[in-house]
Amino acid sequence: MSDTDSFIDEVTEEVRRDRLFLMLKRYGWIGGAVVVLIVGGAAFREYNKAKDQAAAETLGDDITAALEIEGSEQQAAALAAVPAKSAGGAAILNMLEAGALADAGKTAEAVAQLEAVAVDGELPLIYRHIASFKALALQAESLSVADRRVQYEALAQPGAPLALLAAEQLALLDVEEGNAEAAIARLRDIVADATVTADLKDRASQVIVALGGSVNGDAAPEG
Repeated sequence: MSDTDSFIDEVTEEVRRDRLFLMLKRYGWIGGAVVVLIVGGAAFREYNKAKDQAAAETLGDDITAALEIEGSEQQAAALAAVPAKSAGGAAILNMLEAGALADAGKTAEAVAQLEAVAVDGELPLIYRHIASFKALALQAESLSVADRRVQYEALAQPGAPLALLAAEQLALLDVEEGNAEAAIARLRDIVADATVTADLKDRASQVIVALGGSVNGDAAPEG
């Protein structure tokens, strides 16, 4: 390489450095601002996480204190007085209060509490389905088999959070109507489901046997 070429390269490099320094001088604040935003955003997320955790712990402590009170009516009143800072927290409180009201013999009030949760479209599906399931359980004596079947079928749709539990209740409705064959078929589907829990599988198997069927066989129900 000639001295001229070397000189040109050095000049070119100097010009590049000068341009870089000029750009840093003009726009370096943008990089600083980005760093501040990133650090500030991370700090804000951590603050919110800590705040949410503290709120959850406070809610848990308040619920525990309310449930330790003697008497179902007193528990319900205490739970109603607990403040909730989130929709999910309020839903949990309402369901617990409904349980206390049901224990106190106030079934209609308990059902109303649960149904209010069940129809709240702002809540996650799991909350609404649990509330609906509990409300149906409390109305076993007051709703007709047909009415309960319609509502359990809605909860038993594939992919629903409580689909298998609702299917179990549908099988029990089949038994209530004297249709043991349909009940056994439904219970076998529950036993064969890959997501079934051990407890539910055991219950379903026991009912199948009690109805005169076999879990894996094709034995006809007795009677």
